[in-house]
Amino acid sequence: MLFRSICVQHIEAYYKRLDRANVRPVSMGGDHSITGPIIKAIAGKGSRIAGGRKAALVHFDAHTDAYDHIPHWLGSVRSAAHWASYIVTEDHIDPSKSVQIGIRGNAFSLDWRNSSTRLGYRVIPADEFFELGVKKVIEVVRERVGDAPVYVTFDLDALDAVVAPAVSNMEPGYRGLTTAEAIGVLQGLRGLDVIGADVVCLMPTKDTAANLTSMQAMVLMFEMIGLVADRIQIGRAHV
Repeated sequence: MLFRSICVQHIEAYYKRLDRANVRPVSMGGDHSITGPIIKAIAGKGSRIAGGRKAALVHFDAHTDAYDHIPHWLGSVRSAAHWASYIVTEDHIDPSKSVQIGIRGNAFSLDWRNSSTRLGYRVIPADEFFELGVKKVIEVVRERVGDAPVYVTFDLDALDAVVAPAVSNMEPGYRGLTTAEAIGVLQGLRGLDVIGADVVCLMPTKDTAANLTSMQAMVLMFEMIGLVADRIQIGRAHV
């Protein structure tokens, strides 16, 4: 697993170059291990984009990826299963301002969500998401984030398997978000200080003939780019 460790180091080094250039990145993964090094590069002490502040995390996913009770994932401790934990413990994300949305399935133990709660994240499982509705979820997110810099990450397995079958860790049988619901929440973040975003876990080789999952990823990424562009425009208007 040395190769994966080196990859994570290289990702962080590259995004530090973007941070020095004051560029707000919107990225396409890759598995979810890319998010940890990206956030380490652009948020927290010494960051330019975040102004040296810890960022809030808005995290769409079927899984919490904060499994620090698991010592490694296939030999790697900087994996897609750990990043949501170490970005908190290493002071790049403020969990008291962060939300994990759409969590469902993958109940490999009775306490699998406990690590997120212990770290301080607000977890909105899929069943609570549907109970609250898009408008209320937006209110929860905006109230929690406040005026903090925000990083948005979207694992495509947060979407229902019917609309996004080509993902790394599909959760069939457990209702996921529709694209319209996901877009609704993203659009509800307009005006927040979005410093970067990513879409991850797309597997093009497993997609439908119509490239359905890839098209969903494209739409979500477009919305993220719009959030960043809108925020930059707001900043220019106040110069």
